[in-house]
Amino acid sequence: MSLPSLLLRPATFSLLRTSARRRTYSSTPRLAMPTIVDGVDFDTVAREWRCKWSADSDKKSLAEAQRALVEILDEVKKVEGVKGVQRVVCGGCLDFKVVTSLTAAKFGDWEGASFAPEEAFLTKLKSIDGITEVETQTYTLMPV
Repeated sequence: MSLPSLLLRPATFSLLRTSARRRTYSSTPRLAMPTIVDGVDFDTVAREWRCKWSADSDKKSLAEAQRALVEILDEVKKVEGVKGVQRVVCGGCLDFKVVTSLTAAKFGDWEGASFAPEEAFLTKLKSIDGITEVETQTYTLMPV
């Protein structure tokens, strides 16, 4: 099942009140949470950009990856539906990750725009000496 098929589909109308004589409807869509399987609901979809950095040259590749992130950060934060942008760095396994989370309802729009500025950011990471294993992943998030 593809991610877009899991995304939120709003109901046309929601029933607000029922009486014996009259029903009142709202034209505001009532949003249901997407479900992958019974009990596995979500309201957030995240796109992760990740790579490995090198400790060589006083961690120069990590510093350059951070600079590349700073260059595109404002653009990412302006994507409609963004709930947050997080940077994850692991000094043990040498991971550098950027996780952008969006409301499930808006994620498909960003996917349709090729996750801009993803391509430029990944190209920049690949050009940095000491950066390897540049990858992406999409997944859902939900507090439990």
